[in-house]
Amino acid sequence: MRKRWLSLAAGVAVLAATVVPAAPAMAAPTFKVPFPCNQSWSGQTRTNHSPANAIDFNRTDDLGDPVVASAPGTVDVVTNLGDTSYGKYVRINHGGGWTTYYAHLNAFNVSVGQTVGYGRVIGYVGTTGGSTGPHLHYEQRSNGSAVKINFNGAQALYWGTKTYTSDNGCAGADTGAGTVNTSGTALTVRSGPGTGYSAVGTVADGAKVTIYCQTSGTSVTGTYGTSSIWDRIGSGRFISDAYVYTGYDGYIPGVPRC
Repeated sequence: MRKRWLSLAAGVAVLAATVVPAAPAMAAPTFKVPFPCNQSWSGQTRTNHSPANAIDFNRTDDLGDPVVASAPGTVDVVTNLGDTSYGKYVRINHGGGWTTYYAHLNAFNVSVGQTVGYGRVIGYVGTTGGSTGPHLHYEQRSNGSAVKINFNGAQALYWGTKTYTSDNGCAGADTGAGTVNTSGTALTVRSGPGTGYSAVGTVADGAKVTIYCQTSGTSVTGTYGTSSIWDRIGSGRFISDAYVYTGYDGYIPGVPRC
């Protein structure tokens, strides 16, 4: 896999105006990998990164992949710095002086003031700002200072590259149910939410499926009209909702977004 990284030379200076005011140190939240449940991503740390404690996350064909909140909190920054530094980025305030940054996004999925929990999609991987290719630049900050990152209380690898598998949004997540309806033809299962992703199997017409989360992707015309919704029915297994009867016209209430 070709990895694509870029340090943010101007990041700290550009973001000086958004640094959280100093406050007494408090225990960190339980941060999780900022991607949906069961996804694996390559995360790199390096001493010449700006700030050095940030992680750049990357995987094959990751442009547009969903980025999720790594801990509960309130969104307090959703902005676009243009072609410099972080580009499109989101900041979440977790209380007690703790914040997280999600940079180089392709698009946003939250607004300022919105409360988010584990697994909530906040944006999508992009290559905006000072980036040479799609990836997520991720930081954890305590009272405005970028600190070494922890996931589930364990420190990330410093320095080097490591594969991280997310358990974000796995526990206690509500699921949905559906029935595949293709009028006889087996439905192709894709590795991601779109027809451009590789085929990883099929599901028979009439099969009942458990839907762990839903997300947007390639628009498909099927048995139930045209829909851009894709249903995750397992780790790295997505089917178009246009061929699935769920009892709802659109997203299923209570089922998380991937």
